[in-house]
Amino acid sequence: MEKSRQTYQGTIFPWHCDHMDHMNVMHYVGKFDEATWHFFSSVGLQGQKMRDAKKGIVAVEQNIQYKGELIAGDLITVHSQLVEFTDKSIKFRHEMRNSETGNVAAITTLTGLYFDKVKRKAISLPDEVKARLQDMMA
Repeated sequence: MEKSRQTYQGTIFPWHCDHMDHMNVMHYVGKFDEATWHFFSSVGLQGQKMRDAKKGIVAVEQNIQYKGELIAGDLITVHSQLVEFTDKSIKFRHEMRNSETGNVAAITTLTGLYFDKVKRKAISLPDEVKARLQDMMA
């Protein structure tokens, strides 16, 4: 597994919180999703490039572990790392931490498939992306 890299930094605002006064699960997913796009861009899967080529990434599996509460005013970071990849898929992990305490708030592991949006099927990752992923695993 590669060393992690920071892919998101942000703040928990009151509108992220529910009636229990902590961040609602939908916002964990949203912040992890923002980190995902930064992670993808870092390996050569930039949004505009994929849109122009009619390609994309589709999520096929996600597992989330909630480790600690976040409340309005907390500062957070997400660090991401490659877990593994195949010809058509990427499995990666995000760890969300409270920036001030260092406590882990949540961890998610996701698997995505590289996808042809016209043919509506999984296809091989571009060679240059696989090379970057391989370098990350080394």
